[in-house]
Amino acid sequence: MLKREDLTSENVDQIVADAHKAGYHFFLSSAEREARFKTAMERHQPGEELWVFAYGSLMWDPGIHIVEIRTATLLGFHRSFCLKSQMGRGSPARPALMAALDCGGACNGLALRIPAEHVDRETQILWQREMLAGSYVPTFVAVETPQGGIEEAVTFVINRQSSRYVQLDIEETARLIATGCGVRGTCLEYLENLAERLELLSLDDPAIRGLRQRVHSLLETGQQGSHAIGQ
Repeated sequence: MLKREDLTSENVDQIVADAHKAGYHFFLSSAEREARFKTAMERHQPGEELWVFAYGSLMWDPGIHIVEIRTATLLGFHRSFCLKSQMGRGSPARPALMAALDCGGACNGLALRIPAEHVDRETQILWQREMLAGSYVPTFVAVETPQGGIEEAVTFVINRQSSRYVQLDIEETARLIATGCGVRGTCLEYLENLAERLELLSLDDPAIRGLRQRVHSLLETGQQGSHAIGQ
């Protein structure tokens, strides 16, 4: 689990510095993160609450102060394991894939409400967590919830211009999830957390169910092999 104290500007800057030393040069500088934060938040009216649409680890490990949670559906985007990672839950020897929002379809997730008085503080923490590498494009979207529509919620859509964006078939995706592992754990653990949270919330995602079944099939038959993908 990510802790709030891990996401201070100083800690994040150290993470970026260490990554650069290790040869990873896709991370944003603090100035670039701040500039993208300001651009994205121009859509938000000061003094108003902020909704966040969560579709991945934010669903079970948000790390931000929220006062309301609703199940929610986003149209026009789908959940996809399209973000390659050689850090966190992956490594150069055992690269991983993480979930992101990609164009087309629909996605079930959670809408998280940050109260107005905490928006400035909590969005800074959110950006430190989600916008380290510029792999996402912060986007304001409309979502539907059982309690009614939310006209604007911020979410993080895959940056298709990023060198970390991939489009793989289910076999290659399943193999990378089955073998991916890094300092924060395994990619399989991430998939299991996601699938279990969706089941707990009665949120349907046939693609994730199918992918989970394929990963377990590979593991049961010992056919996962080992794969490497570029940085």
